[in-house]
Amino acid sequence: MGIFDKIKHAIFGEAKAAEPVAAGAPKMEPAQAPASRSAAPSPTPAAPAPQSKPATATVDIVPILDAAVKKSGQKLDWRHSIVDLMKAVGMDASLTERKELAAELGYTGDANDSAKMNVWLHKALMKRLSENGGKVPADLLD
Repeated sequence: MGIFDKIKHAIFGEAKAAEPVAAGAPKMEPAQAPASRSAAPSPTPAAPAPQSKPATATVDIVPILDAAVKKSGQKLDWRHSIVDLMKAVGMDASLTERKELAAELGYTGDANDSAKMNVWLHKALMKRLSENGGKVPADLLD
């Protein structure tokens, strides 16, 4: 599991943990389908549709990260600092970890200029979280 996936899992947690269950449920339906075909085939196809909808729901990252900061007991500014965001979710925010995250997210700048890299990382992470089902405030996507 990459650094981004660890962050995403830490933020989305239980909300996204439901996806494999929803995806697994339709797999169970076909196994039940032969038995239900003799009785009534139409209710079986209708069941997977509602289960698919929760998987596409967005996860509001603001209350989750605010709660993580509060739980950490530290004064962290996750809205502006990649280091603080990583600390808030209980991750190692070392330069090594941030360089690995930068590589995962496609950073092409100088990884030794940590100030520039950190600013880029925060913006790229917010964008990637948004693309993966996170509800990210518009001011953090700029």
